[in-house]
Amino acid sequence: MTKRYTAYITIYSAIFLGWSSLAVFAVFLFFGALPVVNLGMNDTTTILFDTALSFLFFIQHSILVRKSFRRRTTRFIPEEYYKAFYAITSGMVLLTIIVLWQKTAYSLPVMEGFMRWPFRLLFMISIAGFIWGKRSLTHFDSFGIRSLKNHLRGREPRQTPFTARGAYRWVRHPLYLFALLMIWSSPDLTADRLLFNLLWTLWIATGAVFEERDLVDEFGDEYREYQQKVPMLIPVKFPVDIKRI
Repeated sequence: MTKRYTAYITIYSAIFLGWSSLAVFAVFLFFGALPVVNLGMNDTTTILFDTALSFLFFIQHSILVRKSFRRRTTRFIPEEYYKAFYAITSGMVLLTIIVLWQKTAYSLPVMEGFMRWPFRLLFMISIAGFIWGKRSLTHFDSFGIRSLKNHLRGREPRQTPFTARGAYRWVRHPLYLFALLMIWSSPDLTADRLLFNLLWTLWIATGAVFEERDLVDEFGDEYREYQQKVPMLIPVKFPVDIKRI
């Protein structure tokens, strides 16, 4: 009973922190820095502090996806809990960043009046595109929920097949594409927001390159063929007519 209780607490925690952090992150991208905590810093100190916050997430996120770290961690955390553990810690770090993010006094030229609406429309389209991309991942266990439920039911984890459906017929990383569009869709470009845009764009692009290597290692020639047929981030080709490569 204790193990079952622990598993369900972990599942609900992963769901809550996963979705709530994504929702608050979307609010942050739409409105900019949230007036939650004001540390009274000057602009130079604010830039350094916000840079450190960004790297906190980059380091945490990058370490936890490494297979070597996962192997060491599963000595203490059961394998079936690892994805949920990843979702919980990532959600906590992301929420911390959003709460502590400091806004600079210096602002770059902003869009006024009618010129703001194309940016807002782009953001809404990107949200819809992100949801589309997420729904295209029919076998992806976002927050480690499926792994834990299978464990509770005594089911062996199934090998995830390589598929290319929906948004993945247009680009290999649609979630990254729509995240980048959301990041750059703000009509109000303060110095701290420009810093955020540049740092997170660089991190997403770098992460996509490393993820490609992991996918080639996992799926081999299937993924190499997919790389040849589908662009990485920019949909410069018509979608390929495939469900599985």
